[in-house]
Amino acid sequence: MFQMIIATVLMMVLFFGLGFILNMLMKTTWFPLYAYIALIIGVIIYGAMGTATFLSNDTGFTIVDIIPAIGGFVGAILSGSAIKALRIRGFKMF
Repeated sequence: MFQMIIATVLMMVLFFGLGFILNMLMKTTWFPLYAYIALIIGVIIYGAMGTATFLSNDTGFTIVDIIPAIGGFVGAILSGSAIKALRIRGFKMF
């Protein structure tokens, strides 16, 4: 349980940091969120390969896999929100 909490916080910080840097470099606000969604779709498709159907894969993702992924999703959303708030307040470098 403790490891899942640490993993969730690390994923959130990781995706926030990456999203913040990508937002600064690319001058877009929501690109990291779209990239995160594309990454998750790719992981789901890769995880479903080799099974009859995705829904019948009972050995697939568990709650321990899903909770850190949600933490990363929250970090990606927060990075876009932080950049947007900084731009509204007049910081032109962001």
